[in-house]
Amino acid sequence: MIKRLFLLLCLAGFASLVGAAVEVDSKARPFWPGVNYDTAIPTFKDVLGYEAGERISTPEAVVRYFEALEKAAPDRIKLFRYAQSWEGRPLIYAAIASPKNLADLEVIAADTGALADPRDTSDANASGIIDRLPASVWLQYAVHGNEISGSDAAMFTAYHLLAAGDHEVSKSVLDNTVVFIDPLQNPDGRARFTSRYYATVGLAHSADGISAEQNEPWPQGRFNHYLFDMNRDWLAITQPETKGKIAALNRHLPQVVVDIHEMDGDQSYYFAPAAKPFNPFMTQAQIANMDAIGKNHARHFDRFGFDYFTREIFDAFYPGYGDSWPTFYGASASTYEIGSARGHRYLRKDGSVLTYADTVRRQFVASLSTAEGTALAREKILRDFYEYQVGAIAQGRKSSGRVYLMPNQRNREGNQRLATLMAQHGVEVRRATADFSACGVSYSAGSYFIDTAQPRGRFVATTFTDQVDMTEAFLKEQERRRARNLGDEIYDVTGWSLPMMFNVQTNACSRAVSVDSVSVGADDPLQGMVKNAEASVAFLVPWRDMAAGRFLTAALQAGISLKSADEAFVLDGGARYPAGSLVIEVSANEDNLVQELQRLAQQTGAIIEGVDTSWVTEGPSFGSDKAVKMLAPKVAMAWDEPASATSAGNTRFVIERQLGYPVTAIRSGALATGDLSRYDVLVLPEGNYADMWGEEAAENLIRWVEGGGVLLAFGRANRFLTDTEVGLLNIKREYAYREDSADTDADADDESSEVTGSLLTSREALSQAIIESETAPDSVSGVLANIDVDQEHWLTAGVDPQLVTLAAGNDIYTPIKLDSGKNLAWFADEANLLASGYLWAENRAQLAHKPFLVHQPIGDGMVIAFTQTPTYRAYLEGLNLLLTNSIFRAAAHARAN
Repeated sequence: MIKRLFLLLCLAGFASLVGAAVEVDSKARPFWPGVNYDTAIPTFKDVLGYEAGERISTPEAVVRYFEALEKAAPDRIKLFRYAQSWEGRPLIYAAIASPKNLADLEVIAADTGALADPRDTSDANASGIIDRLPASVWLQYAVHGNEISGSDAAMFTAYHLLAAGDHEVSKSVLDNTVVFIDPLQNPDGRARFTSRYYATVGLAHSADGISAEQNEPWPQGRFNHYLFDMNRDWLAITQPETKGKIAALNRHLPQVVVDIHEMDGDQSYYFAPAAKPFNPFMTQAQIANMDAIGKNHARHFDRFGFDYFTREIFDAFYPGYGDSWPTFYGASASTYEIGSARGHRYLRKDGSVLTYADTVRRQFVASLSTAEGTALAREKILRDFYEYQVGAIAQGRKSSGRVYLMPNQRNREGNQRLATLMAQHGVEVRRATADFSACGVSYSAGSYFIDTAQPRGRFVATTFTDQVDMTEAFLKEQERRRARNLGDEIYDVTGWSLPMMFNVQTNACSRAVSVDSVSVGADDPLQGMVKNAEASVAFLVPWRDMAAGRFLTAALQAGISLKSADEAFVLDGGARYPAGSLVIEVSANEDNLVQELQRLAQQTGAIIEGVDTSWVTEGPSFGSDKAVKMLAPKVAMAWDEPASATSAGNTRFVIERQLGYPVTAIRSGALATGDLSRYDVLVLPEGNYADMWGEEAAENLIRWVEGGGVLLAFGRANRFLTDTEVGLLNIKREYAYREDSADTDADADDESSEVTGSLLTSREALSQAIIESETAPDSVSGVLANIDVDQEHWLTAGVDPQLVTLAAGNDIYTPIKLDSGKNLAWFADEANLLASGYLWAENRAQLAHKPFLVHQPIGDGMVIAFTQTPTYRAYLEGLNLLLTNSIFRAAAHARAN
């Protein structure tokens, strides 16, 4: 009895602690004063046991609450499941409307689709549709899992629209719009945040910025399972969350889309107008619509006494964000950002405390105001949506690059990947079923083409055009700021041409193409095949694209015995095969080889050619030392601090999901002293490893490499390897080049308080005089740069002589000397270096001819250094064959030593 009483007292005490941990600020006010709510609609308290803003809801709680709302009001809210995260969590969106509009949701989608294609809908018919059609607004929240207030605000927005039927704002919204709410774009990241946050909570929530509650451990909740910043995944569509969301948007085509975020807790609230520059393929009508909705927010924020700002940050130039991608099907779109409490309470620099309830309330007000602003401008927004499509088609018809063509040539897999990706975006893509000519160029059957005289023509133009320019005035201002040693205002990458990143050749033609063709679907598979399945000697896979690369990884895991040729060869009869081509000898494999090859051909899209002779007339024979036996390597990579979370996640994703090969993630601390002998390849993603690793780690890595290990380093990871005390890579990171650097501070003496006098003849001279002589180059947000590739090394087998990489940051390295290794890829000359984007002239000059890929043998192993990251955002697919060589061919050569 005493034990039971003691247990009950303990449980009561624990419950009081938990209760204390979820208390809200005593000054919390109603989210929208003066509203009477229908008690038939369940509140947060009814379903979840706490009030809105009182606790950070888990992903499971978010879904549970929306399910309760649907059960209570099925005539006004309907839920849709649009994806499943890598960790198995559902992603949902809700449609909220009047009973009539909700019942007519499919009709509304069809009418919206008709507005989206003026080729089938005349202006008169469009006017009739606009008269009867509600506008659609899409509110999406928490693409970054630790930007927490949005999901709870999404739930309260849905509750308010359903329960506040007499509220004039709610009535206006429901009479004139369909509101789509995507409450949680990143459930895996939010789950990571909430679990770790509440694990740190004690008797009371701490508002201190240095408390454990306010400091997330690596990799933070911002990212999804593969640690992607999913607000940058809209172009490549690599993640299931993004794929499902884009499919849903393409289904409903909402005319107003808002992506709702959080920012630093000492900032207030940001909404449109956006900062400059704007993407030139956006229209003034789209920009004006978001400005008008922004003014509606200001009216409510002024009423409630909420601070806000506009225009200062968050530009609308890069087309791959959640607030920019929808503009290219005609929506008016924007980002909202609120200062985050990053928990229950946040102590601001001015001494005030921001509560979680504060942030949820502001996000709710902005959400409801967005729907209201859409309702108030319903007719104009729908008319602008239709006119956007009219303008896109007209612009495509008069463009000198009306049609983009992808010849059916070398990169067969890349062509198909890009064609189906564009179809996934909602672009009309065609594949020719016969040979044809366009603008004087001959194309074979199987070539793809995209006519920009279509509703998505502007999206094609902005993603296929080599160069999308920022305004001259904006660039002039950035150069002025640099001259004054101020930070530039370029927010993200300035080059993003998809054909360049996919290593796909495209040609432009000013005229429509006439040829028999078929429509390309988003899920069309690449057709592989086995030619001459009765071959008696061997089966060959030409090493030209990632269909062959994926075949290699699948074959290794299936236990197939195969070799890879270091050099190109010609078989008796004249058939030529590129360097890297795979040789699968019949005699070295099991009796079921052909069945396995047929299965893998269909799985990977590879073309496999059976041959009845091994007689080679040029290049290495099948039995040569230059035909290296491939074995399945054990691949590890650094995980956890100090690795960059996005670089680690992007790299793991590329290897596992694009190359199709498993990776063992090892925490960086364990790599310093752990037994690495079980692994053949170790990948170091971006990161400042010197922050954690010292002499012991260096010695451990050196022993492993000397014993036959392959060490791959990306971007900033090379800073550790090039440290003179580490000695794993004999190149050096450069300071910024300055013509006067030899004379700068020449007479300075650190031991003296005086120096020889100098003359400063201009303000520019003053700006130069205050720069340290040994300083890094100016940082680059991100451009596409051309690289040249050595064609006479086994590591670059089958790789094209020119590729494109993304260059960002300010790391520039010296070439490696011949007695240490070899430079296998390097940046092009100054005149040809920039492929797309805006690059500081000084960086362009200094980066020219500097190494991109360096190979340094050490003992029986080697170091392979990429001075920029080849897995950046997983959209540099044109580099994947080079990456495949760096893992699999390198491991084979290390073992051959």
